[in-house]
Amino acid sequence: MKFNLNLRRKFQKFCLILTCLVVLNFQSHSNSLQALPMDSFQGEMVIEELRLKVPAASKAAWLNAEKEIWDPWLSSQEGFLGRQLFWDKEREEALILVSWESKKLWKNIPLSEVNIIQEQFEDNVKTSLKVEENPFELIYEGELDKQG
Repeated sequence: MKFNLNLRRKFQKFCLILTCLVVLNFQSHSNSLQALPMDSFQGEMVIEELRLKVPAASKAAWLNAEKEIWDPWLSSQEGFLGRQLFWDKEREEALILVSWESKKLWKNIPLSEVNIIQEQFEDNVKTSLKVEENPFELIYEGELDKQG
């Protein structure tokens, strides 16, 4: 009898532990615990972040091309809110922050149109610096979502 009672208790403990493990497993895979994808915030303001390698000797040409090529085009885009340009002297890197009313409006701009403007930008820079290749390497491209 004692043997059956011990076996029964062990079986109950085993079932309790198994139940706890199953519950924990389901909770860890619950959608409510996982981060929401960025696409869920299509209506929220978003900031496009670009980092470029901009050598000190080419900084003026970069700023000029940004002003002549990108500024007019961006100003004509639906959802464009503004842009900030930064330059890190030590790293010789540029940081470009472009604010958009929503991710949806930003992503609705055809990539083919962006590529045409980028080509005009690069042509402007190459002519200005008298070089064959675009000297501004894209280091990073991403987005920032406004919090709060």
